[in-house]
Amino acid sequence: MKYYECENGVLYCENCLDTMGGMEDNSVDLTVTSPPYDGLRDYNGYSFDFESIARELFRVTVIGGVVVWVVGDATVNGSESGTSFRQALYFKEIGFNLHDTMIWRKSGIPRNCNRYEPEFEYMFILSIGAPNVFNPIKTRKLYKDNRSTKQAGRFKDGSIKIGFAKQTNTKVMGNVWNIPVGGGLTTKDKIAYKHPAIFPDKLAQDHILSWSNEGDTVYDPFMGSGTTARMACHNNRRFIGSELSAEYCEIAKQRMESERSQLTIDL
Repeated sequence: MKYYECENGVLYCENCLDTMGGMEDNSVDLTVTSPPYDGLRDYNGYSFDFESIARELFRVTVIGGVVVWVVGDATVNGSESGTSFRQALYFKEIGFNLHDTMIWRKSGIPRNCNRYEPEFEYMFILSIGAPNVFNPIKTRKLYKDNRSTKQAGRFKDGSIKIGFAKQTNTKVMGNVWNIPVGGGLTTKDKIAYKHPAIFPDKLAQDHILSWSNEGDTVYDPFMGSGTTARMACHNNRRFIGSELSAEYCEIAKQRMESERSQLTIDL
Protein backbone atom coordinates (compact mmCIF):
# COMPACT_ATOMS: atom_id res chain seq x y z
CA MET A 1 0.00 0.00 0.00
CA LYS A 2 1.43 3.37 -0.98
CA TYR A 3 1.89 5.58 2.04
CA TYR A 4 3.81 8.53 0.62
CA GLU A 5 4.72 9.48 -2.93
CA CYS A 6 6.60 12.33 -4.57
CA GLU A 7 8.53 12.85 -7.79
CA ASN A 8 11.61 11.18 -6.26
CA GLY A 9 9.96 7.97 -5.17
CA VAL A 10 7.47 6.18 -2.97
CA LEU A 11 7.17 4.68 0.50
CA TYR A 12 5.06 1.55 0.97
CA CYS A 13 3.49 0.56 4.28
CA GLU A 14 3.60 -3.19 3.72
CA ASN A 15 5.78 -6.27 3.83
CA CYS A 16 8.86 -5.77 1.65
CA LEU A 17 8.11 -9.08 -0.10
CA ASP A 18 4.86 -7.53 -1.34
CA THR A 19 6.72 -4.44 -2.53
CA MET A 20 9.42 -6.42 -4.32
CA GLY A 21 6.76 -8.71 -5.76
CA GLY A 22 5.56 -5.73 -7.77
CA MET A 23 9.04 -4.75 -8.97
CA GLU A 24 10.52 -5.73 -12.31
CA ASP A 25 13.65 -7.85 -12.53
CA ASN A 26 16.90 -5.85 -12.52
CA SER A 27 15.27 -2.57 -11.47
CA VAL A 28 17.12 -1.48 -8.30
CA ASP A 29 20.62 0.00 -8.46
CA LEU A 30 21.36 0.05 -4.73
CA THR A 31 19.82 -1.28 -1.53
CA VAL A 32 20.92 0.20 1.80
CA THR A 33 19.31 -1.41 4.81
CA SER A 34 19.64 -2.83 8.30
CA PRO A 35 17.27 -5.69 9.14
CA PRO A 36 15.74 -6.25 12.59
CA TYR A 37 18.26 -8.91 13.54
CA ASP A 38 18.38 -11.27 16.52
CA GLY A 39 15.57 -9.60 18.44
CA LEU A 40 17.93 -6.94 19.82
CA ARG A 41 15.16 -4.36 19.41
CA ASP A 42 11.38 -4.60 19.60
CA TYR A 43 10.26 -3.40 16.16
CA ASN A 44 6.58 -3.44 17.15
CA GLY A 45 6.80 -7.22 17.27
CA TYR A 46 7.59 -7.75 13.57
CA SER A 47 9.96 -10.41 12.21
CA PHE A 48 11.08 -11.23 8.67
CA ASP A 49 11.67 -14.13 6.28
CA PHE A 50 15.37 -13.62 5.55
CA GLU A 51 15.90 -16.21 2.82
CA SER A 52 12.86 -15.13 0.77
CA ILE A 53 13.92 -11.49 1.06
CA ALA A 54 17.49 -12.29 0.04
CA ARG A 55 16.28 -14.11 -3.08
CA GLU A 56 13.97 -11.24 -4.04
CA LEU A 57 16.79 -8.73 -3.55
CA PHE A 58 18.89 -10.78 -5.96
CA ARG A 59 16.08 -10.75 -8.52
CA VAL A 60 15.33 -7.01 -8.42
CA THR A 61 18.96 -5.82 -8.24
CA VAL A 62 20.54 -4.78 -11.56
CA ILE A 63 23.63 -6.57 -12.85
CA GLY A 64 26.45 -4.64 -11.19
CA GLY A 65 24.10 -3.39 -8.48
CA VAL A 66 24.94 -3.41 -4.78
CA VAL A 67 23.18 -4.38 -1.54
CA VAL A 68 24.54 -2.84 1.66
CA TRP A 69 23.44 -5.14 4.50
CA VAL A 70 24.18 -3.73 7.96
CA VAL A 71 23.87 -6.36 10.67
CA GLY A 72 25.24 -7.50 14.02
CA ASP A 73 24.87 -10.41 16.41
CA ALA A 74 23.17 -10.88 19.72
CA THR A 75 24.99 -12.63 22.56
CA VAL A 76 22.95 -15.47 24.06
CA ASN A 77 24.20 -17.58 26.97
CA GLY A 78 27.70 -16.22 26.53
CA SER A 79 27.95 -16.91 22.78
CA GLU A 80 27.39 -14.63 19.81
CA SER A 81 24.64 -15.86 17.50
CA GLY A 82 26.62 -15.81 14.24
CA THR A 83 23.52 -14.60 12.41
CA SER A 84 25.57 -12.06 10.44
CA PHE A 85 27.92 -14.70 9.01
CA ARG A 86 25.12 -17.10 8.12
CA GLN A 87 23.32 -14.35 6.24
CA ALA A 88 26.46 -13.29 4.36
CA LEU A 89 27.14 -16.90 3.32
CA TYR A 90 23.53 -17.37 2.16
CA PHE A 91 23.80 -14.25 0.00
CA LYS A 92 26.85 -15.86 -1.62
CA GLU A 93 25.01 -19.16 -2.13
CA ILE A 94 22.26 -17.48 -4.17
CA GLY A 95 24.65 -15.60 -6.45
CA PHE A 96 25.82 -12.41 -4.76
CA ASN A 97 29.49 -11.55 -4.49
CA LEU A 98 30.69 -10.58 -1.03
CA HIS A 99 32.45 -7.55 -2.47
CA ASP A 100 33.62 -6.18 0.89
CA THR A 101 33.13 -6.73 4.60
CA MET A 102 33.07 -3.29 6.14
CA ILE A 103 32.85 -2.25 9.78
CA TRP A 104 30.67 0.46 11.24
CA ARG A 105 32.40 1.53 14.43
CA LYS A 106 30.03 3.34 16.75
CA SER A 107 29.91 4.31 20.39
CA GLY A 108 30.02 1.27 22.63
CA ILE A 109 27.27 0.58 25.12
CA PRO A 110 28.76 0.04 28.60
CA ARG A 111 27.90 -3.38 29.96
CA ASN A 112 28.97 -5.34 32.99
CA CYS A 113 30.36 -8.44 31.34
CA ASN A 114 33.53 -10.45 30.91
CA ARG A 115 34.53 -9.23 27.44
CA TYR A 116 35.47 -6.00 25.69
CA GLU A 117 32.71 -3.54 25.00
CA PRO A 118 30.92 -4.09 21.63
CA GLU A 119 31.53 -1.12 19.37
CA PHE A 120 30.74 -2.20 15.80
CA GLU A 121 28.39 -3.77 13.30
CA TYR A 122 29.17 -5.46 9.99
CA MET A 123 28.35 -3.75 6.71
CA PHE A 124 28.35 -6.46 4.04
CA ILE A 125 28.75 -5.02 0.54
CA LEU A 126 27.05 -7.52 -1.76
CA SER A 127 27.14 -7.16 -5.53
CA ILE A 128 25.92 -8.98 -8.61
CA GLY A 129 29.16 -9.17 -10.53
CA ALA A 130 31.53 -6.23 -10.22
CA PRO A 131 29.85 -3.05 -8.93
CA ASN A 132 28.82 -0.64 -11.67
CA VAL A 133 29.60 2.36 -9.49
CA PHE A 134 32.29 3.18 -6.97
CA ASN A 135 32.68 6.82 -6.01
CA PRO A 136 35.27 6.52 -3.21
CA ILE A 137 34.91 8.90 -0.31
CA LYS A 138 38.17 10.59 0.52
CA THR A 139 39.55 11.89 3.77
CA ARG A 140 42.50 14.09 4.68
CA LYS A 141 45.80 12.42 5.39
CA LEU A 142 47.08 12.68 8.91
CA TYR A 143 50.25 14.44 7.75
CA LYS A 144 50.49 16.99 4.95
CA ASP A 145 52.64 15.69 2.12
CA ASN A 146 53.89 17.83 -0.77
CA ARG A 147 56.58 15.43 -2.00
CA SER A 148 56.68 13.98 -5.49
CA THR A 149 57.29 10.28 -5.99
CA LYS A 150 59.39 8.81 -8.77
CA GLN A 151 57.60 6.47 -11.12
CA ALA A 152 59.29 4.22 -13.67
CA GLY A 153 57.94 2.16 -16.50
CA ARG A 154 58.76 1.08 -20.03
CA PHE A 155 57.61 2.16 -23.46
CA LYS A 156 56.54 -0.46 -26.02
CA ASP A 157 60.06 -0.53 -27.48
CA GLY A 158 61.47 -1.47 -24.08
CA SER A 159 63.07 1.87 -23.28
CA ILE A 160 62.65 3.18 -19.75
CA LYS A 161 60.35 6.08 -19.00
CA ILE A 162 60.64 8.06 -15.79
CA GLY A 163 58.05 10.43 -14.40
CA PHE A 164 56.98 12.03 -11.17
CA ALA A 165 53.59 11.96 -9.45
CA LYS A 166 52.76 14.73 -7.01
CA GLN A 167 51.45 13.53 -3.70
CA THR A 168 48.02 14.69 -2.58
CA ASN A 169 46.79 15.50 0.90
CA THR A 170 43.78 13.20 0.69
CA LYS A 171 43.34 9.45 0.52
CA VAL A 172 40.50 7.01 -0.03
CA MET A 173 38.82 6.06 3.24
CA GLY A 174 39.36 2.60 4.66
CA ASN A 175 36.55 0.09 5.16
CA VAL A 176 36.17 0.85 8.88
CA TRP A 177 33.86 3.84 9.25
CA ASN A 178 33.71 5.74 12.52
CA ILE A 179 30.18 7.12 12.69
CA PRO A 180 28.87 8.03 16.16
CA VAL A 181 25.32 7.53 17.36
CA GLY A 182 23.27 9.30 19.99
CA GLY A 183 21.09 12.34 20.46
CA GLY A 184 21.94 14.99 17.87
CA LEU A 185 24.59 12.74 16.26
CA THR A 186 22.54 10.07 14.49
CA THR A 187 20.26 12.69 12.91
CA LYS A 188 19.00 16.20 13.54
CA ASP A 189 15.38 15.07 12.99
CA LYS A 190 13.88 14.85 16.46
CA ILE A 191 10.90 12.81 15.30
CA ALA A 192 13.22 10.02 14.11
CA TYR A 193 14.10 9.17 17.71
CA LYS A 194 10.64 7.69 18.15
CA HIS A 195 12.07 4.69 16.29
CA PRO A 196 14.04 2.23 18.50
CA ALA A 197 17.09 1.87 16.22
CA ILE A 198 17.79 4.85 13.98
CA PHE A 199 20.07 4.48 10.98
CA PRO A 200 22.61 7.36 11.04
CA ASP A 201 22.11 9.90 8.25
CA LYS A 202 25.84 9.93 7.49
CA LEU A 203 26.13 6.17 7.18
CA ALA A 204 23.23 5.98 4.70
CA GLN A 205 24.46 9.00 2.75
CA ASP A 206 28.06 7.78 2.46
CA HIS A 207 26.94 4.43 1.05
CA ILE A 208 24.51 6.11 -1.34
CA LEU A 209 27.28 8.39 -2.61
CA SER A 210 29.73 5.48 -2.86
CA TRP A 211 27.65 2.92 -4.75
CA SER A 212 25.19 4.95 -6.87
CA ASN A 213 24.96 7.96 -9.15
CA GLU A 214 22.36 10.70 -9.39
CA GLY A 215 19.11 9.40 -10.86
CA ASP A 216 19.71 5.82 -9.71
CA THR A 217 17.05 3.93 -7.73
CA VAL A 218 17.80 3.23 -4.05
CA TYR A 219 15.72 0.77 -2.03
CA ASP A 220 15.31 0.01 1.67
CA PRO A 221 13.19 -3.07 2.51
CA PHE A 222 13.28 -2.25 6.25
CA MET A 223 12.64 1.47 6.02
CA GLY A 224 12.08 2.18 9.70
CA SER A 225 12.29 5.94 10.24
CA GLY A 226 13.04 6.55 6.55
CA THR A 227 16.71 7.48 6.73
CA THR A 228 17.77 5.75 3.49
CA ALA A 229 14.86 7.30 1.55
CA ARG A 230 15.55 10.72 3.02
CA MET A 231 19.25 10.65 2.13
CA ALA A 232 18.53 9.25 -1.34
CA CYS A 233 16.19 12.17 -1.98
CA HIS A 234 18.72 14.61 -0.51
CA ASN A 235 21.35 13.35 -2.97
CA ASN A 236 19.14 13.31 -6.09
CA ARG A 237 18.46 9.59 -6.24
CA ARG A 238 15.09 7.94 -6.66
CA PHE A 239 13.91 5.92 -3.67
CA ILE A 240 11.62 3.05 -2.76
CA GLY A 241 10.97 2.14 0.86
CA SER A 242 9.03 -0.66 2.56
CA GLU A 243 7.93 -0.75 6.19
CA LEU A 244 5.35 -2.94 7.95
CA SER A 245 4.70 -0.69 10.94
CA ALA A 246 2.14 2.07 10.35
CA GLU A 247 3.73 4.02 13.21
CA TYR A 248 7.16 3.97 11.59
CA CYS A 249 5.66 4.75 8.16
CA GLU A 250 4.23 7.95 9.61
CA ILE A 251 7.65 8.91 11.00
CA ALA A 252 9.24 8.29 7.61
CA LYS A 253 6.51 10.25 5.83
CA GLN A 254 7.04 13.28 8.07
CA ARG A 255 10.79 13.14 7.55
CA MET A 256 10.34 12.92 3.78
CA GLU A 257 7.93 15.85 3.74
CA SER A 258 10.46 17.87 5.73
CA GLU A 259 13.24 16.86 3.33
CA ARG A 260 11.20 17.82 0.26
CA SER A 261 10.39 21.19 1.87
CA GLN A 262 14.08 21.84 2.50
CA LEU A 263 15.02 20.92 -1.06
CA THR A 264 12.36 23.29 -2.40
CA ILE A 265 13.75 26.11 -0.29
CA ASP A 266 17.32 25.34 -1.41
CA LEU A 267 16.27 25.49 -5.06
